[in-house]
Amino acid sequence: MTASAGFLKTRGSPRVFAFRGGSVPPLFALAWRVGPRLFPPTMRIVIQRVSRASVSVAGRVTGEIGPGLLLLLGVEPADTPTHAERLAAKVAALRIFEDEQGRMNLALTDTGAEALVVSQFTLYGNARKGNRPSFNRAAAPGHAEPLYRAFVDALARTLGRPVPTGEFGAMMAVSLVNDGPVTLVMDTELPDV
Repeated sequence: MTASAGFLKTRGSPRVFAFRGGSVPPLFALAWRVGPRLFPPTMRIVIQRVSRASVSVAGRVTGEIGPGLLLLLGVEPADTPTHAERLAAKVAALRIFEDEQGRMNLALTDTGAEALVVSQFTLYGNARKGNRPSFNRAAAPGHAEPLYRAFVDALARTLGRPVPTGEFGAMMAVSLVNDGPVTLVMDTELPDV
């Protein structure tokens, strides 16, 4: 078979693909057809260094911190407790606090700074097509909540103190004062976070 106007079609062996008349490596062809599902599952987190932050539900504060990290966490359907454990360890050891020389060289575990975790499925929003984002890469609540809790528990164990949170699945109001500002977006995948 031949390819026409950007469509991929097999030609002979299933390992050979044609694209506009030329052959391409199977991995490229698979990535073209499958898109992001080709890549391993990732737990996504936005890390913001803050002077203070709080989260409230219906006017009631559910969690607040002083200097530390505000963590917005998203979960994919294929994520596992291992992803949560490894990501929590990575966040706790992330050196994004300043030392005496003003260099980002200290971690949560070094400074005694706090962490506030908020679940946020909208981190997986995809607006490539149309104007309304699709959230089909976000895990369903029944799968996401236990992994969110696993992340919070693992972070609390690593820090040796409770970690305040938002309320999973609720409409939340988050307020923060960025410090720096320092904001990181991290996707984690196995085997190395």
